[in-house]
Amino acid sequence: MIQPHQHPVPQEDNTMPGGIIYTIIIGAVIGILARFFKPGADPMGWILTILLGIAGAYIGSLFYAGGGFMGIIISVVCAIVLLFLYEMIRSKTAKG
Repeated sequence: MIQPHQHPVPQEDNTMPGGIIYTIIIGAVIGILARFFKPGADPMGWILTILLGIAGAYIGSLFYAGGGFMGIIISVVCAIVLLFLYEMIRSKTAKG
């Protein structure tokens, strides 16, 4: 219960422009790291790289919600797995 002399702590809202920009920046960093650490050529643009990073970060947060350095490592690993899946799907559609 909030006492008269206490103020409630504002909660972070990711729907605000700052939260969206932060998500795009983190997605870009995670996506670039995933493409850097995965061997082979990855012909995709920067928008797909950002989406890959955002998806990897989201899936990584489901496995480890602690954040920090370990959260980044897990997010990059998840993005690398997504990158392998993307290449598998892309190669099947190119052949078929």
